[in-house]
Amino acid sequence: MSTMEEQSLKEELLAMDRRHLWHHMSPHNDHPVIFAEGQGSWVTDVEGNRYLDGMSGLWCVNVGHGREEIALRAFEQMKTIAYTPLMQSHLPAIRLAEKLSGWIGGPEYRIFFSNSGSEANEVAFKIARQYHHQNGEPTRHKFISRHRAYHGNSMGALAATGQAQRKRKYEPLGMGFQHVPPPYCYRCPFGQSPESCRLECARAIEEAIVWEGAETVAGVIMEPAITGGGVIVPPSGYLPAIREICDKHGVLLIIDEVITGFGRSGERLGHHNYGITADIVTMAKGLTSAYAPLSATAVRAELYEAFRGAGDDTHFRHVNTFGGNPVSCAVALQNLEILEREGLVERAAELGEGLRLRLAGLAEHPHVGDLRFFGFIAGIELVEDRASKEPASADKVMKVLSFCRSRGVILGKNGDTVPGYANIVTAAPPFVTTEAELDLIAGTLREALESL
Repeated sequence: MSTMEEQSLKEELLAMDRRHLWHHMSPHNDHPVIFAEGQGSWVTDVEGNRYLDGMSGLWCVNVGHGREEIALRAFEQMKTIAYTPLMQSHLPAIRLAEKLSGWIGGPEYRIFFSNSGSEANEVAFKIARQYHHQNGEPTRHKFISRHRAYHGNSMGALAATGQAQRKRKYEPLGMGFQHVPPPYCYRCPFGQSPESCRLECARAIEEAIVWEGAETVAGVIMEPAITGGGVIVPPSGYLPAIREICDKHGVLLIIDEVITGFGRSGERLGHHNYGITADIVTMAKGLTSAYAPLSATAVRAELYEAFRGAGDDTHFRHVNTFGGNPVSCAVALQNLEILEREGLVERAAELGEGLRLRLAGLAEHPHVGDLRFFGFIAGIELVEDRASKEPASADKVMKVLSFCRSRGVILGKNGDTVPGYANIVTAAPPFVTTEAELDLIAGTLREALESL
């Protein structure tokens, strides 16, 4: 196709886009990049421009774009049986549930399938409330979350989310969700430094449980590291302390692995980085590397037993038409096979360390306040100046991202989170990223900051 033909096609597509399509997370985008192909860590638009996908789509294309064997696995499953609801069962769901229980490790888990991370968390909240009710504690209905955290867009999951800008004009949301300060060491809500830290951020969760009345609290929900809210990585003792607090007060610990799971943390799951077990684990995104919609809510088998009693309302009365679709489960199985066969979890840990080393020199840049890393995730907090820590303006952040995109590198930011604090540039490339591609990400970001 000639350049003129490509331009004509693009204009035709843009006209249709402007007339019919509602874009996510933004006012209508009159000039979107229209992507047409993907291979490895790269995506290509309809004009043939190539971009290094430094965000794995939306934190999810862990094994990289264009995996033909995943497409073939989906095709074969579609030919065999493309759909059956999970009131009964099917082979891919059985095999995937067993595989996920092994990936989580520790106690045995029962797996409930849905389509998205939001739905996986909604399921977790319903299970937790019903479990306590059937376990003789019907007053336990509240959940403790953190400010800056993101747990989804549906009414309950958004209520759990600690991002004010996401909630504007949608409230009131689901009831019974309380929020505490995050373990944000760079801007410690408790005025501490790493040297003086006594895990006040963990104690805040216990205080919330006590002040709400432990007999009313069903669960605590958290990501191992807050990701979309600004890559906020807790101190090493934080999650073990939360585990102890939950055990002490009879509260379930729900770990949201939607972004941090399936190798992104440098371990199979992000809570493995801290050596704890969870009562409920929610998963999506990297479960299929975004080749098909699928999420999972894993529940300790011991909790599941509370749903096996007699009575017409004892079972979990929740159905999802497409949750656990045979094609999506087959895709997930192939994705996990690739992660295992190619050692991509270990590779993600190596790449994360490589990215950390390449970006370390940015620590002294006048507009870089903090550098944070969790596995193969990087967060670069931009400031107006290092002394005041005043968050960089939205204009500065967009200049950095636009510069990178003009050089063929796509990075992200923590958009629509906390008013005045959308100042963190994020990177989470696919696990097939090469050393040369890491150099490109780091070098382009360095040039973008120097251009401010």
